Amino acid sequence: MSKADQPHVLVVDDDDRLRGLLTRYLGENGFIVSAARNAQEARSSLAGLQFDLIVLDVLMPGEKGFDLARSLRESGSKVPILLLTALSETQDRITGLEAGADDYLAKPFEPRELVLRIEAILRRFAQMPDPDADVDEGGGDDDVVRFGPFSFDSARMTLQSGTEHIYLTTSEQALLAALVTRRGQITSREELHGLMGGNAVDAGASRSIDVQVTRLRRKFEEDPKQPRYLQTVRGRGYVLYAD
Repeated sequence: MSKADQPHVLVVDDDDRLRGLLTRYLGENGFIVSAARNAQEARSSLAGLQFDLIVLDVLMPGEKGFDLARSLRESGSKVPILLLTALSETQDRITGLEAGADDYLAKPFEPRELVLRIEAILRRFAQMPDPDADVDEGGGDDDVVRFGPFSFDSARMTLQSGTEHIYLTTSEQALLAALVTRRGQITSREELHGLMGGNAVDAGASRSIDVQVTRLRRKFEEDPKQPRYLQTVRGRGYVLYAD
């Protein structure tokens, strides 16, 4: 792999030892890595460089990681964000997903798992169409599932309403793809988490799915509080009704 093809990752963590370890390990595994010790340094890096992904610690002094994530999304940034969270801080993970993060990894973690998570996010992100490109009809009919005026192309992982492309984070892509494969069937939160590639023993999995479903509904439901397509089956999970 040439240097030009290597993904550029920004590691943001106030822990000097962990930041150094991650920088070295990711560099040894095919990534170009820049590092920042806080949100302020991260903003300076983002202002001057282009990144393919941000590895972002939640619990930093000053501006917290999820505050930075929310600010980036509100400013229009689509750079994928992987949060690093404390194992016991489920609410931090939920807050991060609500802020627009693509995935989270609980500390402590194996460095290899971090690499696998990054690679999965980058694969999904690579399938997202260029928002400045002309929008076409997507893949073949077998790949496209329609619900109302919306269509989801599972080959390209894109959601459209007519010719309008609707932006999805990589976690929203994975969730919608999982729901599409089980359309018309009730799927539990744990099953959805597994279909998205998550760890089945993750204590925060169910709540994380709820948060991501809420975000996803805002993308295509006329009234997210009274959904037509993506419905909740109390005590059992979720079901997507498609045409």
